[in-house]
Amino acid sequence: MNAVLLGPHGADLAVLWSLFSHFAMLSLLAIGGAIATAPDMQRYLVVEKGWLDDGMFTDSVAIAQAAPGPNVLFVAVLGWNVAGLAGVVAATVGSLLPSTTLALSATRWGDARRDSRAVRAFTAGLAPLTLGLLLATGWVLTEPSRDHVGAMLLVPLTVFGLLRTQLSPVWLVAGGALAGALGWAG
Repeated sequence: MNAVLLGPHGADLAVLWSLFSHFAMLSLLAIGGAIATAPDMQRYLVVEKGWLDDGMFTDSVAIAQAAPGPNVLFVAVLGWNVAGLAGVVAATVGSLLPSTTLALSATRWGDARRDSRAVRAFTAGLAPLTLGLLLATGWVLTEPSRDHVGAMLLVPLTVFGLLRTQLSPVWLVAGGALAGALGWAG
């Protein structure tokens, strides 16, 4: 079979099962979307398994986030970089199946009990949890550039741009790309 379709770790069933099962477990923690679990994906794929390096992980997330489509596309790119086409299937199904099943069940249950105190408290408690997970994701994604002052200055500038202006995030991404191309941020 074509080496490009298999990826660097091939269609080894142990690799595919490991990828599927870890992403399935993470999908149940993906409050705020799959991107909120990126720090643990990085820990698992880069630090624990050594299947990717930090730059490859960050590039995979960046490429998928820049592409049009759902936020979860980065999971497929990570799977591709680990085990080719079979890795795409293992990572994507692992990431989507458990969380989708749980979300459908919880939505039906919660809609029937919308006015209960417990459901309202649970919903209110998810906001700070989601924010914390997204901040952790941001921290992991800045890892390859933390020693470059220009790149780290882009972080607060981007946050300011998102919170205080009506600029489309596309312009902020374009600004970051331009800064990187000019050598100011990486």
